[in-house]
Order: sequence, then C-alpha cells, then structure tokens
Amino acid sequence: MSDIIAYLPLILKGMLLTVEVALLSLLISVLLGMLGAVAKLSKSRIARTLAGIYTTIIRGIPDLVLMTLIFFGGQILVNNVGEKMGWEYIDVSPFMAGVLTIGFIFGAYMAESFRGGILAVSHGEIEAGYAFGMNPTKVFFRITLPAMVRHALPSFGNNWLVLTKTTALISVIGLQDMVYNASNAGGSTRKPFTFYCVVAFLFLIITGVSDIGLRRLNKRYSVGVRRE
Repeated sequence: MSDIIAYLPLILKGMLLTVEVALLSLLISVLLGMLGAVAKLSKSRIARTLAGIYTTIIRGIPDLVLMTLIFFGGQILVNNVGEKMGWEYIDVSPFMAGVLTIGFIFGAYMAESFRGGILAVSHGEIEAGYAFGMNPTKVFFRITLPAMVRHALPSFGNNWLVLTKTTALISVIGLQDMVYNASNAGGSTRKPFTFYCVVAFLFLIITGVSDIGLRRLNKRYSVGVRRE
C-alpha cells in the first residue's frame, strides 16, 4: 500500500495527460469524421473514392502499427523534407504524434458513424427546409446536423470509449501517460500487477464518468422523440 501511495501522484499526473490526449484526439476525429461522412455522401466520385480509401486503410491496420508508423515514419519524413529545405533537425513530440495518430485513426470510425446518422435523417424534414427557401448550407446546419446528432450519438459514444482506452498505446512511443508511469513504478517496486490494477481502476473511472455524460446527452437529444 505504501508503494501505491508513493507513486500515486505520478500516476495521477499521467492520468491528466491521458485525458488531455483523449479530448484533443476526439476533436480531430470529429472534424475528420464530418469531412469523411460528407465526402462519402457527396456527388463527387473523387471525394467518395478518397474517403473510402481512408476508412478502409485505417480500419484494416492495427492501431499499434499505425501509431509506430506515423511516429517514427513521420519523423523521418519531416526531417527528410526539412533537410532539403535547409532546416535544422526537428524532433517530433510524442504528445503531438499521439494526438494526431489517434485522431486520424478514429476519424475513420467517426466518418461511418456520422454517415449513418445523416442517412437516418428523414428526407421529409430536409425537403421541408428547401420548401421554406433554405439553401443547402442552412439545411445542413439547421436540420440535418441537429437530427444527425441524435442518430449518431450511440455510435459516437462507443467510439469515444474505445478512443479513451486506445490512449494506452501512446506509452509505446515514450509519452509519460499513466500507463507509462505505472510501468516504471511496477518495474521499480517489482509489483507490476498492483500498479496495472490501479491503472485499470482509473480507466474505469474515466469511462464511467463518460458513460454518465453520454447518457445525459442522449436523453437531451431524445426530448420529444416518441419511443416505440
């Protein structure tokens, strides 16, 4: 117990970093997801093809492999370009690499969630918007988007919970999150099982609080919707 108390501040500090990575990654994934969903539903064949390639590749490669490819491969690419431009050596931050990688990965999953939500919106509502003289942009932001949120929330919530757990992978590229700190603590005290149990409990807290928030959001966006 004394070992846990001694290392708990370090692990909690790593927990805050984990939450920060998760939230920033969520923001990127939502932006990419919306772009991907709109591209998949657009009339442009090129946009549909690019979005299809993106989602297919991302969903077909393990997250850990993508993490290492983007971190190490991205660093090599940036410095090769920088060398030609006459720049000094650029050290890619593990934090930035982790956020961009996780956001890039879950952008593909969010794209499918948002696409399904948009397709679930009643065509009658959209046609009513056009009948009132709205242009396509107003129809999307005033009718399609609010209605899509309700349909996409269950899938969005599942993606967020999985994204939160995926942040554990950033420890492999050297970011000092709670998994990384717990690993060091376990190695120093020779009690890895104890510290990984602590990390598991902290992840349960994060996902538990998230689940409560998602339930409230779902309840809010379901106001006025008749349930069968």
